[in-house]
Order: sequence, then structure tokens, then C-alpha cells
Amino acid sequence: MLGVKASVFDATESNSSLQSIHSLQQATHLLISIPPIPGIGDPLLNLNEDLRRILSDGNLEWLCYLSSTSVYGDCGGALVDEDHMVNPKSESAKLRYEAEKGWLNLVNHLNLSAFIFRLGGIYGPGRSALDTLAKSNSLSRRQKLRESKQYTARIHVADIYQAVLASMSTRCPRKIFNVVDDDPAPRAEVFAFARSLIEMRYPDLIAKAPDVNSAESGIQERIVPAEKRVSNARLKKELGVKLLHPTYRSGLQSIIDSWPTEFQLPGRSR
Repeated sequence: MLGVKASVFDATESNSSLQSIHSLQQATHLLISIPPIPGIGDPLLNLNEDLRRILSDGNLEWLCYLSSTSVYGDCGGALVDEDHMVNPKSESAKLRYEAEKGWLNLVNHLNLSAFIFRLGGIYGPGRSALDTLAKSNSLSRRQKLRESKQYTARIHVADIYQAVLASMSTRCPRKIFNVVDDDPAPRAEVFAFARSLIEMRYPDLIAKAPDVNSAESGIQERIVPAEKRVSNARLKKELGVKLLHPTYRSGLQSIIDSWPTEFQLPGRSR
């Protein structure tokens, strides 16, 4: 319906090949948003030689890999920028960092602009604290594990779009950017604000919100420390990005303002 030419790629197949994806051979811009897969890693990088040949012979001018601020690991609440030492602790964070290095190595000999975007937690319409509350979803164990964190990096999807667009018009051989907002507020604070927005506009929507402060007995003792405040100074200075939603308050307000009527709220039917 949108005119997009889609191709299916299965990273688990032993005979996987990129040769049939003609749009990859013709592309001038390549945005990689595929998360690494446990036991596999980055599925595209596993076809390194295949990929290198296609990109070397193609029209590529710009490449961007969407990574995560989790690669910094625990920094004791310190403010970290892109030059800060990475120290990934979780399996997913380690895979992210390996993918970062893999993509930069892959394009090392190519004459193009290459970016690594380390994203905070992504939220936006359909994926936010507001949606979780409106759908009366209970928090997952993984979400509960994050409740004791003092700082949480996040970014509205519209600002990710802004960063990507800005980088496309910036000539840059190899660069890493943190893509986060200005306010690393704890998750519990964000959910409390989201609940207040819903109660003001739709007082009957949620009888009882999921308990965002609760955690199963003993869970907090097993949390892998990951406290840090992530700087977005380079994003603003070098890419000239002016955040549409510098804090979760602006972002959540825009989301609830986009909700139509009480009969069409997320997770609700007539």
C-alpha cells in the first residue's frame, strides 16, 4: 500500500544470501535497525563477505546502525558521552557492541558517511507508559527489574527520525552519537506522570494501574547495575538536532493529545 518493496531474509538459514535483495544493491542509504540475535549476533554481519561485496559494488553513500546506550554498562550515575569507555554487561549489550564494531569495520574501506546511533529506550504512539496503563497490562518481570534504577535514558521515536534525517545531510566518515532526551528520569516517575494524564482526561479508563514500584521478592538483588546519565550534547552540537520532546513530559503529553475518543483508546473496543 505504501509502495515499499519488501524482501524476506531468514538469518537462521545456513544458505542465506543477500544476492536476491536487489534494493540492497541499488541503495544509496542503508539504515540497520535489526537487533542482534542471541547465539547468532547481527544477522546481516554473519554474511560479511556477501555483504561487503554488495556494498562495495553498489551505490552506498550513507550507513547508520541503531545501537543502544546499554553498551556503556554501569557508570555509577556519571554523565557519559560518546568518548566514555564502554563496558557492556548483559548479553544483549555485548552483542550490540560487537555489532557496532562489525559495521564500522565493514565500511572502513568504503568512501561513505557512517554513523552509530546509541539509542535510549524508544517510546512513542502505541508504545509508551500511557499505552501500558490504558491496556491494563501488568509489567513484565524485565520491566520490574528496571524499577529501582535511578536513571533511565529514553528517546521519542520522532526525535530518532530527526537525528537520522540530520545525519543524512552531514558528511561524516565515522561517528558515534548518543540519541537520548534531556531527562534521564526513573521509570516509576514516568509512569506516575502518565497515570496523572490519563486520570485527568479519562478518569474511568483505569481502575487500578499496574504497580510500577513493586518487584517480586529478591528480584532487586539480581539486577545488573547500569546507572548512568547519557549526554546528548554531540547530537545537538554536531547534527544540530533540536529535540521535539526534550523530556518525557512533552512526549507523553503529545501522545495522549493524539488519542481520538474514549471509544478508540489503545486496547479498547466499542
